[in-house]
Amino acid sequence: MTRYRQVLAVPGMTPLLGIALLGRAAITADAIALTMYVVLALDLSYAAAGVVVAVLTAGVAVGGPVLGRMIDRRGLRAVLLATIGAQLLFWLSVPILSYVVLLPATLAAGLLMIPVQPVTRQAIAAMTTAEQRRAAFALESVMGELSYIVGPAVVIVFAAQASAGTAAWGLGAAIVAGGVGLMLLNPPLRSAHEAAASPAARPTRREWLGAPMIAVLVMAFGITMLLGGIDLAIVATLEHAGQVSWAALVIGVLGAASVVGGLVYGALPRPMPTWLLLGLLGLLTIPAGLARDWPWLCVAVLGAGLLTAPTLSTVADAVSRLAPASVRGEATGLQSSALSTGFALGAPIVGVAIDAISPAAGFATAGLAGLIAALVGRVLMRRSTLTPRPSEPDQARAAV
Repeated sequence: MTRYRQVLAVPGMTPLLGIALLGRAAITADAIALTMYVVLALDLSYAAAGVVVAVLTAGVAVGGPVLGRMIDRRGLRAVLLATIGAQLLFWLSVPILSYVVLLPATLAAGLLMIPVQPVTRQAIAAMTTAEQRRAAFALESVMGELSYIVGPAVVIVFAAQASAGTAAWGLGAAIVAGGVGLMLLNPPLRSAHEAAASPAARPTRREWLGAPMIAVLVMAFGITMLLGGIDLAIVATLEHAGQVSWAALVIGVLGAASVVGGLVYGALPRPMPTWLLLGLLGLLTIPAGLARDWPWLCVAVLGAGLLTAPTLSTVADAVSRLAPASVRGEATGLQSSALSTGFALGAPIVGVAIDAISPAAGFATAGLAGLIAALVGRVLMRRSTLTPRPSEPDQARAAV
């Protein structure tokens, strides 16, 4: 716990994590809020809602690195001001938009989503020392897990008690509040020695987007493809057993185990490489398909849950070490894009395996996605070790 006390004692760290939790909990619930609006308010199909969510995800994936590059060039507050205005306008308008207008509006909202997660990671890299960074990113991953547990549940309850349109307004208010909080806090995105260093020309992408960074992005994609698929496999398994009402409990156990795993990992004296953690995560996901009812499924997902937050935190740590300070915004934007794309593709690919074979095949497919991403990342890292770049220090490559 000493490591966490040191991290939380860093000036500005506690309010940063609090604001990040608020903003991320709201952003993680935007897909469910839009789904409920399309299905309940517009009285359209879930397929139509899925198109809206896909458009939103595509916008976020494309907009992430663009906004990150703008932060590098123009500064944090200018980007936050633009994205806060876009989100305020969008969520205020949602309850009066027809489906045809909602689609392009959702794409624009995705492109201009408030970059809470990338900014938080940039700020953590700037505000902590190398020794504190792993514990700090573990806390950030735990905040992410809590947001996935809390955000969608609150929106569902709110929509059930009021209306889908009112829930959209409330969600928009929370997203905007997170952005305003970040703008008021205005956390540093470069450390003191980085800010004091003499300005240098911005490095080209070829200088920093090499094999180690690509390896990290591939593994980020693999992590969320696995996570997006495992949720669907849980629901399919319990539906096949006639116990679908227990799906929320099993997913809650998965999230709680991730929180515990993240806190334990951040307190360990030595880190583990990303490829190894992801490989173990994939291996422990595959046998979860052997469970046939909810009590055994709760036990089966514990191993994968314990490794989820640690694996996500190592990705964030590796990106922060590999990216030069002048391009860290673009790098964290690419990381968010990889994570978003993995989530978007995980569920449909695993769904095909479930429909074609069985729910157990869903767990196997999700686990194999993680394993393949880990192997690709490891191969890329070995190639990088053989031909290192001057801009990629040994300790940064070792973090991958």
